[in-house]
Amino acid sequence: MTVPDNVIAELRTAAHAASEKLATNISGLDVGERLGITDAFLICSAPSERQINAITDEIELKVKQEHGSSPLRREGKDSGTWVLLDYGHMVVHIQNEEQRSLYGLDRLYADVPVVDLDLAPGSEQV
Repeated sequence: MTVPDNVIAELRTAAHAASEKLATNISGLDVGERLGITDAFLICSAPSERQINAITDEIELKVKQEHGSSPLRREGKDSGTWVLLDYGHMVVHIQNEEQRSLYGLDRLYADVPVVDLDLAPGSEQV
């Protein structure tokens, strides 16, 4: 695994925040060697624009509170279907189920190592 410990800590914080707001199908991927521009992806799903926005807000809040990090870039906040939070060292994708199925990030990066997000039993981690 190539993801630095501090990035894993932030990825887990983001995953826990997403889980608290009932995100589904949460996965962490080590994309550092494959992409070279970021260390990790967090991908999660939500059924509605309102829930996507709630998950986005909670992730930003918790990562800022616990690690002092803010996104360098935020894309898609008004799209209602997919929000991307680019922290530089990690990128968070919050998608509705249709967009997640259509774009298939999980399939595109199926060959990279999975990051253990340390989510509680019963949480939606793939």
